[in-house]
Amino acid sequence: MKFKQFLNTFTYIFMNTAYLCLGGNMGNREQYLSEAIACISVEAGTIKNCSPCYETPAWGVDNQAHYLNCCVELTTDLSPLALMQKLLGIEQKLGRIRESMQYAPRTIDIDILFYNQEVIHTDTLIIPHPRLHLRRFVLTPLHAMAPAFVHPLLKQSIAELLQACNDNSSITLYPKTLCTSV
Repeated sequence: MKFKQFLNTFTYIFMNTAYLCLGGNMGNREQYLSEAIACISVEAGTIKNCSPCYETPAWGVDNQAHYLNCCVELTTDLSPLALMQKLLGIEQKLGRIRESMQYAPRTIDIDILFYNQEVIHTDTLIIPHPRLHLRRFVLTPLHAMAPAFVHPLLKQSIAELLQACNDNSSITLYPKTLCTSV
């Protein structure tokens, strides 16, 4: 019994919770999201929770296909930078091509929204995601699984951020469940 308690404590100390947002608007959107979730669970940690999937218009542009978006809660032993590198590799494996155009269509986009309650600001990584509180397509799925989570900089819960969000983009619950890893 003592070894099991030690193991649980050891795991707790070295495991981190990250919230990720996934989305894509090219090709078979369902398949790309499902494959990304599967890759994350194999390569980056354990998916503890997954939001429903939502269909949303492309943000910042008018002439693109709609996105499918969802959020996942991940338990990981990876550092924030190592997690970001792993997620970029998954995006590349699933055909993501990074273009100079800021809001270009994509097969898959995976953003780290939160990593524990850490605040990180480097040239290559900003956590919490700097625009998550402005985007209903992020807040809606995040709210579905973590409404009480408090943003470490804004000191508001996801429920409060969603209520205050001025983005009035349409958000439609997608009829299929894509996250089967939980």
